[in-house]
Amino acid sequence: MRVRDVMSTRVVTISPEHSVWHAAQIMLSEHVSGLPVLDDAQALVGLLTEGDLLRRSELGTPFADGGVEARARAYVRSRSWKVGALMSSPVLTIEEDALLSQVAQLLGVHRIKRLPVLRGAELVGIVSRADLLKVISAGGPDAEVRGDAAVLRALHARLEEAGTVLRRQPELHVAAGRVHVTGAMRSQEEIDVVRMVVDSVVGSGFKDDLTVEKESG
Repeated sequence: MRVRDVMSTRVVTISPEHSVWHAAQIMLSEHVSGLPVLDDAQALVGLLTEGDLLRRSELGTPFADGGVEARARAYVRSRSWKVGALMSSPVLTIEEDALLSQVAQLLGVHRIKRLPVLRGAELVGIVSRADLLKVISAGGPDAEVRGDAAVLRALHARLEEAGTVLRRQPELHVAAGRVHVTGAMRSQEEIDVVRMVVDSVVGSGFKDDLTVEKESG
């Protein structure tokens, strides 16, 4: 699945010349926690988030610790009325054709909640943690798999995908809609992998006779 399949295409943006108060009002009225910042040429130049608004003189939050330069920057950010002074720049972005695994990695490594999505240099969407959660929530047993032959093919395909962590494949039997899994696996962890894969295809209603192979000698 690609970014373009899950991203939000309705993106609320703001100008770097707009006021901080205007940005806060937009976030509240549009129920968003981040605003991509576009210049007059509609180029993405920054990102303003609710986190950027927390260290404000209006809230009485203290300056960040550090040297004179760091405190001076914090002073400007806490009192400036322009979005351009508070926004994060440069902006971490992702292309619309990127895989969701890349999104998850970037969000996790950089500890951020959203990524602007680009098509070339054009802003075409935004993808967030919530979009990834929607993908997960739509998962579960594959309700589209029908018929014994189709179920068996789906099981073999999923187990083949898990081949890098399985040193041995189990025996699969499908008859009249009932799945029976047998075989001696090399470890309990590999049994857990097989059970998870089968459960993802048919749900929990399958017969399981998997065992851990006994070591010889």
